[in-house]
Amino acid sequence: MILSYKIIDLLRERSGYELRNAFEIERLSLDIESVTNEHIGVNTLKRLLGFIDDERSPRSTTLDVIARYLGYANWDVLESLNGGSNSDFDKNVTVLNVNELDEGQIVLISYQPNRKLKIRYIGNQTFLVDESENSKLKVGDELHISHIANNFPLYVINVVRDGQSLNSFTAGKAQGVHFSLL
Repeated sequence: MILSYKIIDLLRERSGYELRNAFEIERLSLDIESVTNEHIGVNTLKRLLGFIDDERSPRSTTLDVIARYLGYANWDVLESLNGGSNSDFDKNVTVLNVNELDEGQIVLISYQPNRKLKIRYIGNQTFLVDESENSKLKVGDELHISHIANNFPLYVINVVRDGQSLNSFTAGKAQGVHFSLL
């Protein structure tokens, strides 16, 4: 489970950190502990913030600690006062199911800070990078992607460069990505 953007924004505001790197997440963990006298591990926070791809649900006690850190009695109160369900997929999110694309279709992806990718679908949930601007991905990289959702991180299952697997890659961890079909 990844926290909603509303909750992440509240954490940013409360902590004073942008929560864009491991150092800031470590500082958030320490700040939560200093405010609540309860510990949430750095890796747990990374999972909740979308830095680690993990489908495990957090313990309710962990969510309650986050709520108390933000000044709420518990997680249920925090959720109810901030728009209900934590699942942003309930809110008309635009999701691209890559299995519905035609081979050769082009997808333009952008994310902060000032990164752009133009990827071409070659079938079987696989894309080739045709253009890359300010990204670690390079022209010619092969990307294995099951779906793309606006305002959510892009999870690349595997990157293959020059015939060698580079493992998984996540783009737009902090603010998500935006895609459009060309």
